[in-house]
Amino acid sequence: MSVADIAIDCRQPWLIARFSGPRRMLSWSPNRPGFSLADTVAWLEVTNADVVDLTDPAAYLRARLAAAGLERAVGLMTARDVRRHHLTRSTVDGIGAVALVTAGLTNGERIGERCHDPALPAVAGTINALVHVSVPLTRAAFLEAMSLAVQARTVAVAEAGIRRGGAVVTGTGTDCLVVAAPSGPDPAIHAGLHTAIGEAVGAAVLSATRAAVAGWVADQTGTAP
Repeated sequence: MSVADIAIDCRQPWLIARFSGPRRMLSWSPNRPGFSLADTVAWLEVTNADVVDLTDPAAYLRARLAAAGLERAVGLMTARDVRRHHLTRSTVDGIGAVALVTAGLTNGERIGERCHDPALPAVAGTINALVHVSVPLTRAAFLEAMSLAVQARTVAVAEAGIRRGGAVVTGTGTDCLVVAAPSGPDPAIHAGLHTAIGEAVGAAVLSATRAAVAGWVADQTGTAP
């Protein structure tokens, strides 16, 4: 599967997004957090047997990536079936954004109010999202785009009205987002809500996260096709 210059390869336990060339990325990925340069983002699907008693998730992920020949990838981990991924594209005034999202909410949390429900599942769900912007960004614009991706993720989750410990969750304790953009001259210096970049990023992430959350709910309730 491909959209524009991103190619998606899904073969459990891996979901791999490859770009046509290196991209600047910003994330809090376990293995390559902060700003990085990479052409691949790789999701690793894990099971309870994989992570029980795991004390260093970042080291575990690095080892699995290396074994798969993905040492330079920005890595993400999820207990969600990686086949249940959702890819959405948005274009605003010639600016394109592509979002790839997987979502599980079994360890959902509400912002500012940690859940103390002891029934935390052994394998935690998580929301992992990659959004690629078609134009270069300054470091400040990367941060703005990241804030809008998080905002869009949160809106999609809150809309679903899923409760844990009595509170409507706004995310999970293990979410991770990646913003990617090409390198190049004259990078955009703004990516806020008033900009085409911000609108495209928000629309793509919102749509893909809504679909991913709805798919997770359907799987939990047995209503998935």
